Amino acid sequence: GLGPVPAHSLAAEILPGSEEGAEATKEALLKSVGKVTDVVSSLGFSWWQGGPPHTQTLQELHRVLETLLLSTFTSWKAFFPLVQENPSGSYTFITGGAGERLLMPGTGFLTLGAAGTLAFCQVVREEYPDVPCKLNEVKIDMGVATPERLRPSYVSHLEVGEAVASLVEKGSVSHAVLCARSPADLKTLTLEGKI
Repeated sequence: GLGPVPAHSLAAEILPGSEEGAEATKEALLKSVGKVTDVVSSLGFSWWQGGPPHTQTLQELHRVLETLLLSTFTSWKAFFPLVQENPSGSYTFITGGAGERLLMPGTGFLTLGAAGTLAFCQVVREEYPDVPCKLNEVKIDMGVATPERLRPSYVSHLEVGEAVASLVEKGSVSHAVLCARSPADLKTLTLEGKI
């Protein structure tokens, strides 16, 4: 869980789209920490700018979909059962705005994969309307970078982490899409646990 005491962390490789990798990671985590109360899924939103679709191969589209969508699905399938019946537990997806628009020329496959992930998050919210755990999506609709790589209109990954931790700790919303479009939105999320 997240809270004032640092949560245990476990670094493990999940092969994109691999149910076996996700299950192995879950088992290793359970062995290491015992009980999981909150899951934050921020998988697959790495940058892709390989060019226009007609210059790409079907294999590249498969690779991008595995990275952006299938890893989100396999992780959810493995970890959601650990928290879904816990009224004080949560499952939070971290997404972005790339699924709603072409960010720039050559990013079409990023848009396709990210749109699939946005749709998957919507499906989960609507398929599980009455689960006891909190089920949310935090959509970061701006650039995120490490502090040394910040640019205008970007936010630090540390700020995003604090905001998501506050959402999880406060548990004040469920089945919501919380859109952070500015640093002010993240501050509100950090202070109030909602936007």
